[in-house]
Amino acid sequence: QVQLGESGGGLVHPGGSLRLSCAASGRIFRLNAMNWYRQPPGKQRELVASVNTGGTTTYYADSVKGRFTISRDVSLNAMYLQMNSLKPEDTAVYYCNALDGFGRAFWGQGTQVTVSS
Repeated sequence: QVQLGESGGGLVHPGGSLRLSCAASGRIFRLNAMNWYRQPPGKQRELVASVNTGGTTTYYADSVKGRFTISRDVSLNAMYLQMNSLKPEDTAVYYCNALDGFGRAFWGQGTQVTVSS
C-alpha cells in the first residue's frame, strides 16, 4: 500500500503564498501521475493541478493558472504545490492524489488552506 501525507497548509492573507508538500511512503512500485485536488466548503472536490511521471508535463485548472506551480521530485516520491497570489476563493482542503503502476489511486488525508484577512 502507498500512503500519502500532505503538509504546508495554514492561514494566509489574500495575496500571500503557501507551499504544500506531499510525501509518498510505503510499498511504492511506481507512481505515475500525481495530482492536487481541493474541496472548498460546501462544494465538490475539484482537480487543481497535475504532473506526469517524469515531472515534465503539467496541467492547471483555469482558476489557478499563473498563480500555482506544481512540481515533483521523483527520487523522493514527493510532490509540491507553490501557491502565490492567494485569493479567498482558494480556501479549501487540499488533497494529494497519486496513481500507481497498477492503476490504483491513493489519497492523502488533506490539509486545510484558509485565505482570509
